[in-house]
Amino acid sequence: MTATHRYDVDILHLLVSPAHAYFGRAREGAADVPTRDAETVELVAGKGIVGDRFFGKAAHMDAAVTLISIEALEALAAELGAAPFDPLLTRRNIVLRGAQLAPLIGGEFVLESQGQEVRFRAGRAANPCAWMDQILAPGAHKAMRGRGGVRCQPLTGGFLHRGPAVLLSPVPLEPRLAGEVARLKASRLP
Repeated sequence: MTATHRYDVDILHLLVSPAHAYFGRAREGAADVPTRDAETVELVAGKGIVGDRFFGKAAHMDAAVTLISIEALEALAAELGAAPFDPLLTRRNIVLRGAQLAPLIGGEFVLESQGQEVRFRAGRAANPCAWMDQILAPGAHKAMRGRGGVRCQPLTGGFLHRGPAVLLSPVPLEPRLAGEVARLKASRLP
């Protein structure tokens, strides 16, 4: 990957959860699953975040880590007339400020924090599930389409830390559009 574009971002949250919380029927309620907002996470190439529900699962190898921009959640809450959402309720692993994510789909990018780099392949959109209407607010499921984040595969191992970070991208991004609904293109992955 030749990164020609550099963006200062903030890693606001690093979610690690050993199990799924939103399986089953919404009327039964979400599962009581321990989830932590870590200061630091370890990523393993091709497997994901150590300790997370998707780590090393064959069905999720190309999409073991999910990223979302906080701006998307802020715009969503404003549109729905809701109080600000707890970003951890979306169950995305990495919550960033200052990053437009949709243009990354199908390509590679790097997140650098505290001098350490982790390279990712952004495989596909992280489509919202119907649970978002129950967990966030009525209408959230539909409103999140096109801004639910991206599902990625870590291509290198390393550590990410909450706080200031840098996103290196081979394609130009528009951070001011991070909260906008994106017209998603099909993945360029095989």
